[in-house]
Amino acid sequence: MVWEKTWPLKPDIVLEGGNAAKDAVGAVWMPSLSLLTAHHKPEERLFTTTNATSAAAALCSRMAAQLMASYPKLWPETIRALIVHSAQWSDAQRRMFMTGGPTKARHRNLIRHCGFGVPNLSRALWSAANSLTLIAQDTLRPFEKKEGSSTPSAREMNLYELPWPISELESLGETEVEMRVTLSYFIEANPSERGFKGRYKYESHGLRFEVKRPTETIKDFRKRLNKLARDEEEKTPTGDTDPGWRLGTQLRHLGSLHSDIWHGQAADLAQLGVIAVYPVTGWWKTRTGLKRYDKKARYALIVSIRTPEVEMDLYSVVKNLMPVSAEIEV
Repeated sequence: MVWEKTWPLKPDIVLEGGNAAKDAVGAVWMPSLSLLTAHHKPEERLFTTTNATSAAAALCSRMAAQLMASYPKLWPETIRALIVHSAQWSDAQRRMFMTGGPTKARHRNLIRHCGFGVPNLSRALWSAANSLTLIAQDTLRPFEKKEGSSTPSAREMNLYELPWPISELESLGETEVEMRVTLSYFIEANPSERGFKGRYKYESHGLRFEVKRPTETIKDFRKRLNKLARDEEEKTPTGDTDPGWRLGTQLRHLGSLHSDIWHGQAADLAQLGVIAVYPVTGWWKTRTGLKRYDKKARYALIVSIRTPEVEMDLYSVVKNLMPVSAEIEV
């Protein structure tokens, strides 16, 4: 199958669906290679088998339910983000699609087949001493129509100065570490404009995340964000300048769920503790007659740091930096 470059990165994740056998004609389904599940008529029999996407969808639903039961205040956007954020590619998946070394093109091909990997409930539920997770559930109003103006314009962006373990990361020096960022939101679709030739006609709005560069001031960061938003609206590609990101801005900002991983030295990561969420255009802005340009947009932003097994409790350090009134404890 040929994937168009503008299509969202799908699937989001993969889960166990059993296996298929093969005969002279092709693939065949066998109960012995499928997953065991409860029968829908227990008075007739207690168990049956399931496979393929039916089995995988059930496992994903179970994980979502477990997360919602543990953290009932989390939004659906956040549950979705946590599932994807916890996912990792298996060694077998990497061997199949990353032969020759990691590149952005190979990562794109890997995601098109395996999503962001296999999710892990423990990683989604808990932080660890060497692996901490920060969650923000927030809203912004992407557009506004000023008095006297005939067309709406961009209105808000949210800037997060994270409770960042700067001195602890700097003390690790050249140690290789990783930061992962996931942004999840839901669009209001416009079914009459199905397709991807005019992507901003189908989605009500888009959101993007961007991370401050190590040598960048907050003022320069804001200027760069404004340029990124303009470039996307004008369909002017902006090249990636930080090779540490696995996907980069051109690849990760497809669909309505954006996840990327930064690899680099701990001393550099110490300077990356500012993240912005900003809007890009959609039909809320362009179809002014529908008067949707004043609507708020919800989203979930998840940021995690992972370091090697070193004698440093990043979780406790960041917890002490958090406000006492934090609503969500992870």
